[in-house]
Amino acid sequence: MATKHTTKGRASRATTKKGKAPPTDVISSTDDFETLILQGSQSGHYVLKLYVTGTTPRAAQAVASIRTLCEEYLRGRYDLEVIDIYQQPGAAAVEQIIAAPTLIKQEPAPARRIVGNLGDKDKILLSLNIKPDGTEKGENEPTRWIKV
Repeated sequence: MATKHTTKGRASRATTKKGKAPPTDVISSTDDFETLILQGSQSGHYVLKLYVTGTTPRAAQAVASIRTLCEEYLRGRYDLEVIDIYQQPGAAAVEQIIAAPTLIKQEPAPARRIVGNLGDKDKILLSLNIKPDGTEKGENEPTRWIKV
C-alpha cells in the first residue's frame, strides 16, 4: 500500500491512497476479554437458578435431579436457588420464564438456559459444560454433538 506524507496546516502523518490515515491507536480488547472469561471458568463456582411450578411431581423431580447432579459433580462449588413461579411470579417475569422447569446457569459465563425435562444427566452436564469426571471442558477439547 503506497503512502504519502501531507501537511496542510497540521502535523504530518502517513495516509493511504484514498487519503485516509491508517489507525494508529487501535486497542485490541480480545486478549482482555479472553482472560476474563478464562478467570471466570477457572474459579469453577456455579450460580444456578431453577424455576419450578409449585409442588407438582415434575417440579419435585427437577429439584431432586439438579440437587443430585450438583452434589455429585459440583460439591462445594455451586449456589442453587429454587424459585416457585407461583409464589414469585415477578422473578419469573424478570427472567422471561415461559415454561417450567427452567434451569438457568448464570456463572461461569456463558449463561445457559435448560428448559423442560431435567432428568437427562448427560444433557445437563453437556449444557453446563461439565465433564462427567467433574471438571469443566477445556478450550482444546472438541464439542461433542448429539444427533437428535
